[in-house]
Amino acid sequence: MSQLIIPKNYRPLLGRDETEQGIKLIKDFFQDNLATGLHLRRVTGPLFVRGGMGINDDLNGTERPVAFPIKDLGDERAEVVHSLAKWKRLTLADSNIKPGYGIYTDMNAIRADEELDNIHSLYVDQWDWEQTITKEQRTVKYLKKVVKNIYYAMLRTEFLITERFPQLGTHLPEKVTFIYADDLAREYPDLTPKEREGEVCRKYGAVFVIGIGGKLCDGKPHDGRAPDYDDWSTMNEEGRTGLNGDLLVWNDVLGQSFELSSMGIRVDREALVRQLELSGQQHRAELYFHRRLLEGTLPLSIGGGIGQSRLCMLYLRKAHIGEIQASIWPDDMRKACDEAGIPLI
Repeated sequence: MSQLIIPKNYRPLLGRDETEQGIKLIKDFFQDNLATGLHLRRVTGPLFVRGGMGINDDLNGTERPVAFPIKDLGDERAEVVHSLAKWKRLTLADSNIKPGYGIYTDMNAIRADEELDNIHSLYVDQWDWEQTITKEQRTVKYLKKVVKNIYYAMLRTEFLITERFPQLGTHLPEKVTFIYADDLAREYPDLTPKEREGEVCRKYGAVFVIGIGGKLCDGKPHDGRAPDYDDWSTMNEEGRTGLNGDLLVWNDVLGQSFELSSMGIRVDREALVRQLELSGQQHRAELYFHRRLLEGTLPLSIGGGIGQSRLCMLYLRKAHIGEIQASIWPDDMRKACDEAGIPLI
């Protein structure tokens, strides 16, 4: 409950029926724009994968996946996905997707260890996407190009939703600002990474923080990243470390920075070996996904996830993600939200 934010004088600008209409409009329109801008086709993604194969996303390496035994497979363990970061790359290979093209899917996850608040739920829904690239495109220049395409889709979606519901207004700046996590650490040495994000989002409105997972000038990473999907240790052409990042905007309803997407150029063979060693997880090289990458049977790629409920929450000016999706919340949180006029589904 200490994490719950109650905006002063909060009042939903849309009722329940209009909210549901807005959610559908946003999801239908944004994914079409995303697919067009990044040359993606839709595929069907799994809700769970086999355990012990290295396919599930490890997030920060501490979250426990929801798991269950499969009776017809001799009680072999299956895991509900955290995301489809590595599954998508396998799908690119198996579908022989050429460079410049890719896939996207609706990803639904259960994260039982999530700390529940206004923007974190047990239930995670996002568009997971992945695009095949060439060796020459493994640059921060190409990363920025893709981020801009995603942001343009966000701007077009905001225009559409405010045409339908003028009372919502527009709030996104015309462009996204790029900044390195290391520069943030130097500019705000006395702040935590989340506090730095708040300062830079308040200043620019929309930012992409580059270089998340590797150690910064203060010897600490900006945030945790698993070692086997995003490339956070390669020196890029700008002389900085990292080919990944987070897309954040300023959320004036909550008065804080608001992460919408985590994405990056994926590890190649050299980066995987290096990052497994840096994280002390060399044993993962024996898993199915990692063996295929080390053997050269997976394509080079760029990919990420974009939060569906979070995007809807931003456009529809909601104070709690529970106004967008059905989930489970602590009784005291539901009571506090009810008293504050925040209607959780």
